[in-house]
Order: sequence, then C-alpha cells, then structure tokens
Amino acid sequence: MIRVLAIAALLLGVLPAAALASEGGGGLINLDRSIVIQGINFLLLLLILGKLLYKPLLAKMEERTQAIRKSLEEAQAARAEAQREREEHAAKLQAAYAEAQAIRATALKEAAEEQRRLVEGARAEAGRLVESARNEMAQEVTRARQALRQEVVDLAISAAERLIRKSLRDEDHRRIVQDAIGRVDKVN
Repeated sequence: MIRVLAIAALLLGVLPAAALASEGGGGLINLDRSIVIQGINFLLLLLILGKLLYKPLLAKMEERTQAIRKSLEEAQAARAEAQREREEHAAKLQAAYAEAQAIRATALKEAAEEQRRLVEGARAEAGRLVESARNEMAQEVTRARQALRQEVVDLAISAAERLIRKSLRDEDHRRIVQDAIGRVDKVN
C-alpha cells in the first residue's frame, strides 16, 4: 500500500512538472538533478514515516483488534456460562419443587393414616366404654332384682308372721304364699 501511494505521489508530482519543463517554462519541479533528490527525499520520508508512524499505528490497531476479539470471546463465554447456570438453577428449582410435592404427598398420606388410626382407636374405645356400661347396668339390674327379691321375701315373711299371729286358717296361709310367689315372679 505504501508503494502504491509513493508511486502515485511521484507520478502526480513528476507528470505536471515534466509537461511544464517541456514547454520551456519554469514550473514547480525542474527535470534536473533536483527531481531525483526530491524523489529520494520523498522515498526516505515515506520509509521513515512507515517505520515510525505507520507500523506502530498498525501494531496498535492490531493490538486493539485482538483486545476487542478477546473481550468478545470472553463475553460469549460468560454468556454461555450464564446460560448454563440459568439452566442448572432451573433444573435445581424443578427438582426442589418435585421434592416438595413428594414431601407434601407423603405428609398428607401420613396425616390421613394417623387420622384413620385415631378414629379406629376412638371407635374401639367407645365400643369398650359402651360394653362396660352395659355390663355395669346388667350388674346393677341383677343387684336391684336380688335386693327386690330379698325385700319381697322379707315382706312376705313379715306378712306371714302377722297372719300367723292372727291364727289364720290353712287356706288363708296358702293364698298369702301364692300371692307372695306371684309378686316375686312379676318382679323377675
């Protein structure tokens, strides 16, 4: 590229000067030794500028291009890492949600089983209490009947004693005993 610029500048400077020199007029550039010196000066200037300015400028631009490329690659890697982490977090969240659902289902199942067990226990206890109450009532009824029999017997004996004291006939005694037995049978 430097060569192309140097040749273009040389031609642009030499051609108009050559045209004016051939006409015989004095122009900016004479076609004598000074044109060769000016060409050499121009080439030296291009060479010095190329070494001191153009190459460091290209190196700096290449360095900046590499830095930008590296930054882009790092950004791409960071974006890929962020996407991977996002997917990983989403998977963990999904797993945690599934685990929570499983724990909830297990807890509900255990609670239902505990409730069923407690209800069965309460029913069994109620059945035992009812049976115990029935047994106690039966015992109380039996005791009451025995007490009533004893009282009827005592009344019958006392009535019989009173009647005997009054000297009743045999028929009266039998009728009283029959009445007492009938009352006892009614009570049972």
